[in-house]
Amino acid sequence: MEFKRRITILSGHFGSGKTEIAINLALNEKEIHNKVAVNDLDIINPYFRSRDVSNLFEQQGIELIAPANRLATSDLPIVSGEIYRVLHDHRYRVIIDAGGDKDGAMALGQYYHEWKHLEPELLFVLNANRPYLSTLEGARYTIEEIEKAARLKVTGIINNSNIGSETSMAEIQSGYELSEKISNMLSIPLLYTTISVDLEKEANCFVNSHQVMFIKRFMNLPWEG
Repeated sequence: MEFKRRITILSGHFGSGKTEIAINLALNEKEIHNKVAVNDLDIINPYFRSRDVSNLFEQQGIELIAPANRLATSDLPIVSGEIYRVLHDHRYRVIIDAGGDKDGAMALGQYYHEWKHLEPELLFVLNANRPYLSTLEGARYTIEEIEKAARLKVTGIINNSNIGSETSMAEIQSGYELSEKISNMLSIPLLYTTISVDLEKEANCFVNSHQVMFIKRFMNLPWEG
């Protein structure tokens, strides 16, 4: 699935699955565009990091912008200045993996003067199985706080409801229903639902009536080894 705009920012609550989507989007875009960059901006107590799959990106010719290797596992608020280079080079498709909720989105606020002219899309990744996001009010509050911190408006919602390898279509359907409600409440388009390729057969009926992006999982939850 190709982005609508040259720069795509993925935001969402802690554990929403932004990084998995960032990886899959980057791989998809590399099939279409020569220059693709992923900016790992997850600097607030990151759990999963796109920098953890740097070898995969290197093999695929995808540029990763992240702290130097010696700082890669730190939880320090370190942002690479290399982002400015790809933001202003129109040959690049840029995917930004932002930190969780409003604290992580604060890192986006420093680029406000860049965003004004570059018009990125800010996508909210919703996993309805995460704390605070299982209710309409919780999801709305999280989106509003992200917008305030990032100084940007969310332009689209992605339903990424899952519980890792234990996910069934029931979780995905439930997450879709919540995503649709928040979409209608805030007048933000619900773009698509992500589904693991492992559920492709089970998802046949859902795919017939919904926009879907099948993704591969590159990161395991701690209890999955």
